[in-house]
Amino acid sequence: MPLYALDSSTWFPPVEEAMEDGLLAIGGDLSQQRLLAAYRKGIFPWYDGDVPLWWCPNPRFILLPADIRVSKSMQVLIKRQAFRFSINEAFGQVIHACRTSRRREQDGTWINDDIEIAYTNLHKDGYAFSAEAWQNNELAGGLYGIRLGNIFFGESMFSRVSNASKYAFIQFANNLQQQGVCLIDCQVYTPHLESLGAKMITRAEFCEILRNNI
Repeated sequence: MPLYALDSSTWFPPVEEAMEDGLLAIGGDLSQQRLLAAYRKGIFPWYDGDVPLWWCPNPRFILLPADIRVSKSMQVLIKRQAFRFSINEAFGQVIHACRTSRRREQDGTWINDDIEIAYTNLHKDGYAFSAEAWQNNELAGGLYGIRLGNIFFGESMFSRVSNASKYAFIQFANNLQQQGVCLIDCQVYTPHLESLGAKMITRAEFCEILRNNI
């Protein structure tokens, strides 16, 4: 498959043209118009150095809010309200924490200045959302992503306290379900999200769900 180089337009090649690892295109920018056009097609950016890379993997890792799996230990934490849960109280803190948190399974982060600025602007315009877990008035964990229609595209999450990000995710998924969101895009496999009920579906299935719900 060819690797497409993007120009100044917001055009993207068909997602079926992606390479085996999901890489579809390179270049372009993170303008709001381009980002929204990408997400509507199931495409998301990661960075390699200073260059944005655009991905649409097959299969796709997703979670249906109605299918979220809550362990007994998490049920106990939720019942006793171990954390205070909030939405959009600290988007800037959440995305910056996702950028700077060290992760055992990763050497670095794809979140750079361009990502942080672009998604903060999306948040200001009502497209990007954060969910937070607080403990003793301190931000303990959280996540952020994009919502379009009845789809939520998860981008990143972090924890400073054990179970904080999982707590925020479960509460947020329940909130999204109440609002009619039918799918949370988890992008690529992680055991953490699999334990919560995330699963693989084909890219074709994923894109069909997007077409019917955005």
